[in-house]
Amino acid sequence: MHPPAVLAYWQAYQASLGALAAPTELYLAQRFGDTPELADELGQLVLSGHKTATCAAWWEFQAARAPLPSVGLKTIVLDGRDRPLGIIATTEVTLRRFRDVPAEFAYDEGEGDRRLASWQRQHWRYFQRVLPTIGRQPALDMLLVCERFRLLYPAPLP
Repeated sequence: MHPPAVLAYWQAYQASLGALAAPTELYLAQRFGDTPELADELGQLVLSGHKTATCAAWWEFQAARAPLPSVGLKTIVLDGRDRPLGIIATTEVTLRRFRDVPAEFAYDEGEGDRRLASWQRQHWRYFQRVLPTIGRQPALDMLLVCERFRLLYPAPLP
């Protein structure tokens, strides 16, 4: 069950759709990143339109016994204090080895200078922090779940 603020945010989104709303639609509510500060930073990148992609190690889904995202999945993006910032819809999910992530995907993640080398450094450090908590170590051939999305709500500015 989601906290009241998250539920109210979802209901406001549903109300904005009017007759197009699917009241029984399932959704997730989650932060991007592993710290409140990173969640705030990445959440703002989503809202600004700079971040339209994200990834996680496949091992993280396995450890959490969580299903992989699928096209059409709605996610409420939370800030570092678990307050709703926006709603995204998954548009693509691909599995890639860390070493095979293309420059276009790194650019779409919207972080840093948006270049592949920067993405590799930042994400390697991230995986060095989070993977040991599930008994894993980063590896060049580790499988990543690479997800693209679009911002649904609040509606992006023209």
